[in-house]
Amino acid sequence: MAVDVNTSEPIRLVNFRAYNSSNLIIGTTDLTLPKIEYMTETVKGSGIAGEVDLPTLGHTGSITVTINWRAATEQAAELAEQKTHEMDFRGSVQYYDSASGEYKTIPARVSLRTTPKSFEIGKFEPSATMDQTEEYEVVYLKYTLNGVDKIEIDKFNFVCKINGKDYLEGVRADIGM
Repeated sequence: MAVDVNTSEPIRLVNFRAYNSSNLIIGTTDLTLPKIEYMTETVKGSGIAGEVDLPTLGHTGSITVTINWRAATEQAAELAEQKTHEMDFRGSVQYYDSASGEYKTIPARVSLRTTPKSFEIGKFEPSATMDQTEEYEVVYLKYTLNGVDKIEIDKFNFVCKINGKDYLEGVRADIGM
């Protein structure tokens, strides 16, 4: 059943699974999604009544993602290797359709290309989660909701697409890419 955005309210993430580049499940995790912050510079001078912090077109600060593991896995150890890793997080978002009185779901997906920044091995405690934590620098991010690409940032290829608009398209042309 399709979700009618005019009569539906998003409720929650029902669940998700985490995959590596080989399409293998990488463990039981929770994920802190990245905060995207544009790089800004304060502009002041003639014609401006004071100062204004304006973003540099399509440029972001450091983007990080944190994965918390419930227990030790081979995949968590592999993801600590000092190289680029691809990860894919596929979820299901629950909506409530007030017109039909039914619950419906849509797919949500976050695809990342990352390099590890830090790794906490966690703890040993009987009958408890190990709480391993890994933090990664994100060099590529794609967020897709209901099959539609919403955000795509590719730092090394000068791509910054938000809701289908590529804010670096002109910049790539200007610099000969």
